[in-house]
Amino acid sequence: MASVTISAPEVKPAAAGIAFILKKAAISAFIALVLFSLMVGVRTEAGPTGQLTYWTRFGELAALVAAVFAGSIVIEILRQWIGPAGAGALVPPALQHAIKTAARLVAPALLLFTLLVPVIFYDQRYILDLGVLVLTYVMLGWGLNVVVGLAGLLDLGYVAFYAVGAYSYALLATSLGLSFWEGLPLAGILAALWGVMLGFPVLRLRGDYLAIVTLAFGEIIRLVIVNWQSLTGGPNGVSGIPRPTLFGIALTPADDGLAAKLGIPFSPTHRIVFLFYLILALALLTNWVTIRLRRLPIGRAWEALREDEVACRALGINTTTTKLTAFATGAMFGGFAGAFFATRQGFISPESFTFQESALVLAIVVLGGMGSQLGVALAALAMIGGFELFRGFEQYRMLVFGLVMVLLMIWRPRGLIGHRAPTVYLKQAQTISSDLVREGHG
Repeated sequence: MASVTISAPEVKPAAAGIAFILKKAAISAFIALVLFSLMVGVRTEAGPTGQLTYWTRFGELAALVAAVFAGSIVIEILRQWIGPAGAGALVPPALQHAIKTAARLVAPALLLFTLLVPVIFYDQRYILDLGVLVLTYVMLGWGLNVVVGLAGLLDLGYVAFYAVGAYSYALLATSLGLSFWEGLPLAGILAALWGVMLGFPVLRLRGDYLAIVTLAFGEIIRLVIVNWQSLTGGPNGVSGIPRPTLFGIALTPADDGLAAKLGIPFSPTHRIVFLFYLILALALLTNWVTIRLRRLPIGRAWEALREDEVACRALGINTTTTKLTAFATGAMFGGFAGAFFATRQGFISPESFTFQESALVLAIVVLGGMGSQLGVALAALAMIGGFELFRGFEQYRMLVFGLVMVLLMIWRPRGLIGHRAPTVYLKQAQTISSDLVREGHG
């Protein structure tokens, strides 16, 4: 019997992988050199006689190109190390278990730290104001996450509901004398009504067309606010918006204020701390309602709509009501956040509700991971806190954040914490999956 010799497959040396990584890094560095040469490397200044003087900043240009080159190498190595092909072989099981355990503790630790922020930083007004701002964007991100992350409807005009909530509460409070606690639910209801009004024209639209219509809707609301001066005050905005109270007790130095009733010295920080816990309560309410809705049939319908609208309709799900409820729910939370913004500022104007706000909230949802509550919170903390952290580097702040967003989308295309797993499983399928994992086949 003739023997058959089977040759082993040729194993490529590790140098080939290193050469590939270096080649990609060199291409990235060359692209960075071309772009940064125009934005950073060349600068013009007016000379003493009025002529333009051109000079180059080779040091900064070389540093940026070198950073891109080194960063590209690091990202490619991390991608190969963490990717499906290398994760099981390079990460020990004990380390994997430790990482999963630490991941479960991130949300409780973040919540505990947030509750203690006013206690730890009581004398630092800047930190407290920054915390209020971050929580406002966390709430906006969770509201938009219902529309974009759960229902899969790209909304570029979310700032419209934010503006409707703010102006609804401001006009109700200044014209009818309603308190914050009376105007808050009305602002949410009016914003939800506008969400339904937006939902009807876009029922048959998808993708880019849906994004264009929602973008136009946001601009329409802003232009209406600017031009309807008899109602909204036009470019001058609305001022004298009343502050929130604690069960009818004002946080003022008056004799009927909270400090006087408790017998403690009055401090302006009391109002900031109260606003911090107020927006924290509203954000946690948004999170709790969203989680509960995901487990209900309407939440499962949103996820089915996100995955495949045609299959969703074929299963007998009413896509009309599904889309309208998603727009209305997300708009309601945006209205709540807008009412809080109005009472916190005491003054609102159309300049606070531009497209940049919609883009920022959408970037928070995408970077955090569409559908992930924790990811949105971490992204809001990173983006809003990062903007403040790099405030001194105003020339390079947007450049750095744009570069970070591009790199993150390359490395983690589903965001920091990508979560698109279904919320309900068939019992039989779940049992089979657990058996395969137990046998080592999963």
